[in-house]
Amino acid sequence: MEVVQLDAVPVIIRTQYMPFFSRLGPYRQTLFDEIAYYDDKWFELWAHEASIAPVEIEPYFRFDKKRASKGETWKSLYRLATEEPLYVKNVLREVALNGPIEAKDLSDPQPREQTGWGHRSKGQLALNWLYRIGEVGIRRGPNFEKKFDLLDRIVPSNILDLPTPDDAESLRHLMLRSARAYGVATSRDLADYFRLPVKEATEAISDLVENKQLEEIQIETWKDPAYMPAKTSIPKAADACALVSPFDPIVWNRKRLNRLFDFQYKLEIYTPETKRKFGYYVLPLLIDGRFVGRFDIKYLRDQKTLHIKASFIEDNIRAEEIVERAFGELVNLARFLGAQKTRIDRKGNFAVQLRKVNRLLDQ
Repeated sequence: MEVVQLDAVPVIIRTQYMPFFSRLGPYRQTLFDEIAYYDDKWFELWAHEASIAPVEIEPYFRFDKKRASKGETWKSLYRLATEEPLYVKNVLREVALNGPIEAKDLSDPQPREQTGWGHRSKGQLALNWLYRIGEVGIRRGPNFEKKFDLLDRIVPSNILDLPTPDDAESLRHLMLRSARAYGVATSRDLADYFRLPVKEATEAISDLVENKQLEEIQIETWKDPAYMPAKTSIPKAADACALVSPFDPIVWNRKRLNRLFDFQYKLEIYTPETKRKFGYYVLPLLIDGRFVGRFDIKYLRDQKTLHIKASFIEDNIRAEEIVERAFGELVNLARFLGAQKTRIDRKGNFAVQLRKVNRLLDQ
């Protein structure tokens, strides 16, 4: 995958834990935190939104941090850095002395009175600026709270001491990682993977094709050319059953998802309840290379219950052919979460079949 998107919404579980479940099945959740925040094999960065990635990728994102330091980032951060450099310097000194540290624990966080997106304290803005330019990194507390520390206490010195690649080399490296993660993708798909500038990414792809590290190919029904890593081994069949997070790399590019799987998907968290088609937090279901259904799911922690609020299958999918595998994957998710019960509501065109399987197992 190369990168895992972070998100704090814990409707089922925080989304960064889900991609590994989708690929591996139930695993020990604390393993993620150990690798990411204690063993320092991964680190947080701004890639495909807020993300976590292997530390080996750090040198190839230095160009992005350099550009951020020149103002290519959020205006509020750059304005604070240019208007109050002494304050920012003092915040960095506190991180060096007391890190890992939260914004609220700064000696002078200077909170703001308003609420909403603009409520962040001046201290939080300063820490976010230092994070964007690579001076500090992020660890996470038990409730996913941000704790800032010097980057050289997070990323190992043998990585930080590596020479800094130039911009073109960095983009080529990242495009190749994107291609390996995606398998097959257009130039815009590849640029979107790490949210890189499209024009520069396209130039990097041309170089990779010329150097025979990428192959340009044509895919049936795709209008634009596609690219894949040279000498890619293509499996003869896909045999998998997996529930997928809304923030999984396989679905986060909705246009590519539709092109590849003829599957239209929208996260409806921000859609008013009366206008939602499928539900609040919906996980698509992938079986043998096809997205065959979706489930609106919530984990009721206090009741240790996996609540399937709605269940749907796609058109032209026969419920009897997938119901046992679909239910088995829901059971896997319940086991992963530590749920002791599974509750399936009647909503959706797949609910009746799932409830029958559930009753049979309960007998």
